[in-house]
Amino acid sequence: MKPKFLSTAIGSMPYDDPAHAIDVSLASLNAPIWPQLGVFGLKEQMEIQYSEGIPSAVIDEAKGRLYFDTARDYSDDFAVFYENYAAAMDEGGSGDCSSLAITEEFSKGIYALEKQLKANGADKKKLPWLKVQVTGPCSFALTLTDENKRAIYYNDEFRDVIIKAIAMKARWQIQKFKQYADNIICFIDEPILSAFGSSTYVSVQRENVVETLKEVIKAVHDDGAYAGIHCCGNTEWSILTDAGVDMVNFDAFAFGETVSLYANDMKAHLGKERMLAWGIVPTSNKVMEQDVKSLETILEANMDKLVGVTGIDKKIIAEQAVLTPSCGTGSLKVEEADKVFKLVKEISGRMKEKYGF
Repeated sequence: MKPKFLSTAIGSMPYDDPAHAIDVSLASLNAPIWPQLGVFGLKEQMEIQYSEGIPSAVIDEAKGRLYFDTARDYSDDFAVFYENYAAAMDEGGSGDCSSLAITEEFSKGIYALEKQLKANGADKKKLPWLKVQVTGPCSFALTLTDENKRAIYYNDEFRDVIIKAIAMKARWQIQKFKQYADNIICFIDEPILSAFGSSTYVSVQRENVVETLKEVIKAVHDDGAYAGIHCCGNTEWSILTDAGVDMVNFDAFAFGETVSLYANDMKAHLGKERMLAWGIVPTSNKVMEQDVKSLETILEANMDKLVGVTGIDKKIIAEQAVLTPSCGTGSLKVEEADKVFKLVKEISGRMKEKYGF
């Protein structure tokens, strides 16, 4: 099913009422999201929200951080984790990933969306699209540390557990919401890839990143969902296409021309009927200066540039286009976030009308 300027969003929102956040999501987006609501505290923060059930994860409320205690004996906990993983994820496994469920203590948004979808009768008449999300394993493992403040990514044992835990959390969400929508998108949020190749992460190998992403993408595909990767800065976009992602989500407002630097990769990606999710609405105070016409001008210019370097028919690019904000809105003022969602809805409607969708 081609998205044809389908609108969706990145997870975070600034609202302090989960029901209101769901109302905004359902009213503004063709593929509604469950909101990540950082205003409710540490457990709704980007990485910590997905830490539940991972062995040796320690939330230090006093210092406002999470770390992994690698000094303790974690052998029994690892054994239980891998038993649960094998039972669910191995070939012939049950697929039941509830051992890595995200509870309401860590996400008010998941359960608020589920409640509203039931109230709206979506279990009887499904939505066409719905989107869920996980923090990507690279961003998770390079951001969080062990007890000595060394990134947990560099601990091979823990990195493997984290990748598998993220994969299970993705499948758990897809399984929870597939009864409400015909098509599920799962974004793997990898903002840290914008720093790939920098001196800070010089020891992070490209092939390891690709293989890490492939493992989570496969899990998403195993439950019949579309896998997207979101990176809100510039990166080596071929990493995402080499990993086999269905949807590349990028900041098309500030970095829209950068995908055209990877002409062969984008041509191959689109040639497989995969998608580009254009993050055309800025998630900064610049949003207050924008309107549908200004965003349309930027989007069309970037699409034209991609046509020029790939030779792909523009109608194909349009049919395989998704529209999003450039990043999450959690750090914005409420009035700025409101403007973001208003513009996402309006630019999606404008482009659908323009191209006869």
